[in-house]
Amino acid sequence: MSSFPTSAPSLSFMMRLQRLPRAVAAITVLVLLGGGALLIHSESQTQVLGMLAAFLVVFALADRSAAGKEIAAICGDYSGFANALAMIAALAIAIIFSGEHYTLLMLSTVALFATACVGLNIQLAFAGIVNFAGAAFFVIGSYTAGVLTSFPGLPHIAILAIGGLVTGALGLVLLLPVLRTRGHYAALVTMAFGLLLRTFLEVNDTLGGPQGMKIQGFSIFGIDFSRTTSIGPWDVSFYFPYAILSIVLFALAFTFARRLESSWIGVALDAVRSDETAASVFGLSIVRWKAVAFLLGNAIIGVAGAAYGMMNGFVTPNGAGLGESLLLLSIVVLGGLGNMWGAIVAAGIIIVLPEKLQAVQEYRLLIFAMLVLCILLFRPLGILPRPVRDFSRISDGREEGL
Repeated sequence: MSSFPTSAPSLSFMMRLQRLPRAVAAITVLVLLGGGALLIHSESQTQVLGMLAAFLVVFALADRSAAGKEIAAICGDYSGFANALAMIAALAIAIIFSGEHYTLLMLSTVALFATACVGLNIQLAFAGIVNFAGAAFFVIGSYTAGVLTSFPGLPHIAILAIGGLVTGALGLVLLLPVLRTRGHYAALVTMAFGLLLRTFLEVNDTLGGPQGMKIQGFSIFGIDFSRTTSIGPWDVSFYFPYAILSIVLFALAFTFARRLESSWIGVALDAVRSDETAASVFGLSIVRWKAVAFLLGNAIIGVAGAAYGMMNGFVTPNGAGLGESLLLLSIVVLGGLGNMWGAIVAAGIIIVLPEKLQAVQEYRLLIFAMLVLCILLFRPLGILPRPVRDFSRISDGREEGL
């Protein structure tokens, strides 16, 4: 419970919250996901602006009230239950909108971009590696899928894994010059890599040149996702199986990142990020742990990119540009460094709002830049800050995190 003074009604309300912690966590999750689903499905700009304003008001009240802080603490204590319920609710939302092409496309896009941002969080929030080439690695995953789907005997689930492996391996090559630089110079190296990759893809006729290349749709167990129009007696959108796949990929990346964070590997990465000199004094290899974070992060980005390319059916070099990389970093910064829930919330805001508000579409990058500046000035930890590592919560059995 919060240590600051509270009135008797507030104290009584918080005590009632503590008596039904799972109900509190369930209601919080359902409200968040329900609001996100309505935002994605809404077609009226007035409704979108109204829901955005309501979210900002509710968030501000919850962030500054004792009850809001108590609800956040309960969700943290029962994060395992909340995370499992969130996945079930997301699958239920996909089923509810199973016939809506555009809604499912936006849902899949948000989930896959959030998955890529989980990889960026492992690099930036866990190990302190600044990566301005996130979109380049995302595109590498898509091109890998485009090349491998031309081999008919290769299972597509294996193509997703290979896309992650190829992206992770190329990331290790980039890591060599990054480790020899510090601060903004390291960021410039990753920016240069993205520009070089885009130029290489534009002049490479084997990979389609500036027009890009087509990618076959995802299929598994003989089911071609791009041609699925019905499941039994029910008509569904061909984006429905992709929505299920995207949600599952995000859930796997989310679970992996949370397990990684709570393990001794996560502790080592935190030590390297906080103070490289102190970490090396205690026997931690800076190069080894940064390589681990960069490899794992880029592998997750590559898997998301491969799935995204197979869903869209094509990939172009334009996706590797600096603007797209800044979009991914905007999601990470806005959501909160190291908070995987923040990634999905911020992805919903940054990807969905420009699509719904066509009047601001041309100023998308300008709005993102101003949004990041406002976050850095007024809320540097993001919408949902990363919880402070607390080993006492593990020792007394209160931590359930996935």
